[in-house]
Amino acid sequence: MAKKRGWGRRILVWTGWAVGLFLLLNLILVAVFRYVPVPTSGLMVQRRLEAWSDSKPYTSRHRWVPLEDISPSLGAAVIAAEDQNFPEHFGFDWQAIEKAVQHNEHSRRKRGASTVSQQTAKNLFLWSTRSWTRKGLEAWFTLVLEAGWSKKRILEVYLNIVEFGDGVYGAEAAARTFFGKPAKRLTPSEAALLAAVLPNPHKFHASAPSEYIRGRQAWILNQMRQLGGDQVVKDLES
Repeated sequence: MAKKRGWGRRILVWTGWAVGLFLLLNLILVAVFRYVPVPTSGLMVQRRLEAWSDSKPYTSRHRWVPLEDISPSLGAAVIAAEDQNFPEHFGFDWQAIEKAVQHNEHSRRKRGASTVSQQTAKNLFLWSTRSWTRKGLEAWFTLVLEAGWSKKRILEVYLNIVEFGDGVYGAEAAARTFFGKPAKRLTPSEAALLAAVLPNPHKFHASAPSEYIRGRQAWILNQMRQLGGDQVVKDLES
């Protein structure tokens, strides 16, 4: 009995140390990436491993640029399309979550309610496969990002790591790949088109937009105007 208790205590201590080190590493990474350009992300690593596992050729295009070198229209388009309450919430949009739950109860076509903050946390630190473990970690990282970063920093990182197409990550790579120009020169229409494919950049393509994507682009442009256009990005706290 004494040996069993001893092992039980050791397991608890080891578990406590492991959890403590994990949380400490999280905080260190969040603190570093508050100022340092993000060189890669969990999603980029996952995509490369998937290609390697399937023995498929893989080319990754990614180039970090500061928010000042990204057209504010792209930030406005992403907020309009993905998270219109981004400037106000603390990581979670509870109204959107409630609406998504009600919708999903009566529809086969499921609707998500992830905020830009949640998507940044997931893309940067985690993986895309859905599970309760990932959702729990996503919630933790979302809270840490909201507490440690400004809204502008969250948006800046998101726009630099989000997947816009197969192997195309971030605003600069997307702008050059699909429009042959730097992200700073994206027009509102081009920005809305990029935002339109974000729900599924492997199914939808900015280079060959379907009728559905064109309709979504028009809707996003209208939402951008209602939110005040580029001003919604300029008004974010630094």
